[in-house]
Amino acid sequence: MAQAGIALGTLGAVIALMGLFPGVTGLDITRGIGVIQIVTILAGFTLLIVGALLYVQGAFYSGVKHNLAQQIALRLSATGLVFCAISGLVDLLGFGSHPPGLTDGPFLGYWQAFGMIGGFGVASLGVILFALTGPDNDDAPDA
Repeated sequence: MAQAGIALGTLGAVIALMGLFPGVTGLDITRGIGVIQIVTILAGFTLLIVGALLYVQGAFYSGVKHNLAQQIALRLSATGLVFCAISGLVDLLGFGSHPPGLTDGPFLGYWQAFGMIGGFGVASLGVILFALTGPDNDDAPDA
């Protein structure tokens, strides 16, 4: 499971970088940011966080049930990803400062970018807490 987590996390990082810098893949660079680009970035972030969680589970806690702190950390990661997605798609969902129809396309402003980065940071914090709050192996009985 750890190898699958590494592969998934690497795929997520590559997809996120392709969304952030589409010129790397040979696509035409246009002014602004599009819906597909935002969705690609969000998909990359999601795969990166899920891959990190799978790696930690497979490498450190294989076959061990999650304790309460780890379950909270998983939910914190999911909440961060949801906040990241809502921040990125706020104008498309209709409750942003530039609702559909007022501009030529979606507008990714400073606050939206800050919300996406903040959501990714919260999700990353959840991964770190998941890794640090696992059960200790010191409590196992001696054989």
